[in-house]
Amino acid sequence: MADEAPFQLLHSEVIQYIYKSAEGETESGRNVTKLENIGFRVGQGLIERLTKDTARFKDELDIMKFICKDFWTCVFKKQIDNLRTNHQGIYVLQDNKFGLLSHLSVGKQYMEHAPKYLAFTCGLVRGALSNLGVKSIVTSEVSVMPSCKFQVMIQKA
Repeated sequence: MADEAPFQLLHSEVIQYIYKSAEGETESGRNVTKLENIGFRVGQGLIERLTKDTARFKDELDIMKFICKDFWTCVFKKQIDNLRTNHQGIYVLQDNKFGLLSHLSVGKQYMEHAPKYLAFTCGLVRGALSNLGVKSIVTSEVSVMPSCKFQVMIQKA
């Protein structure tokens, strides 16, 4: 998987660029919003390309299965490890070895930096869902283990 490393490096460089360009600002929330907006636009464009030859989805669950299998595989070269739902509009996607956080999974001392590394991915998922007609709120949660466990919670807006 030779293309995995350049994607991780590009992701890190985009984060560094956004944060260095706003060094004078005290509010870190703007930087996270910028990263999420970049991810949103990328997710919209990517889902257009992935779904151009597929049939319409029957329901939200089919859309979420597509996100977990095809979309996640296209971006991260692996499927989501677990998809859970309460069948009332809340879905939880779990990736037990999330590659974009692998350098942070050494210990808990770096977990304060996790939101900036997750903002792009949350925007990516939200943009993909938006283009498929699902308005959503996407939040993320990280737990440190020997490998980083990443959960995305998707709630209908």
